[in-house]
Amino acid sequence: MNSNWKIIRVFKRFREVNPELVPKRMTENQAHTIAVPVEEIEKLPELKENPFKRRICQVFSHDGSGNLTFEDFLDMMSVFSEAAPRDIKAWYAFRIYDLDDDMFIGRDDLLEATRLLTKGELHPQEREDIVTSVLDEADVDGDGRLSFMDFEHVVVRAPDFLSTFHIRV
Repeated sequence: MNSNWKIIRVFKRFREVNPELVPKRMTENQAHTIAVPVEEIEKLPELKENPFKRRICQVFSHDGSGNLTFEDFLDMMSVFSEAAPRDIKAWYAFRIYDLDDDMFIGRDDLLEATRLLTKGELHPQEREDIVTSVLDEADVDGDGRLSFMDFEHVVVRAPDFLSTFHIRV
């Protein structure tokens, strides 16, 4: 399938989220000015059950609000497509886990990620033990946080990373 058909399918998907807001035919200007609210994007079946749905939207929205323009939505779907290169997927996964946007995945980021992933079902000490284990395993330079290089080193060794960091359009 050529890329124009994929873009058209992504646009149809974007328009389905809010047909009153998104016109059938967008101008070039509207593609980066009309933004669908994050609360509506989060209801997409592909995101609905994801504990990071809000963060994913924030990372892909050009202003960090989580509200997505068509350009933002197209970027998100491109990164989550099967065709996206591993290094691009790794960069966005890193950004999603870097919850405080300081360009590192620190202890607090990992604690919150663990809380989200386990739906709050682990005791604080159990989450702390997991975070300590992750840092012991992945923090190459021992500074108590993961740089992108540390994170990418772990992701490259994870055989299921590409198949799990994926949305089918």
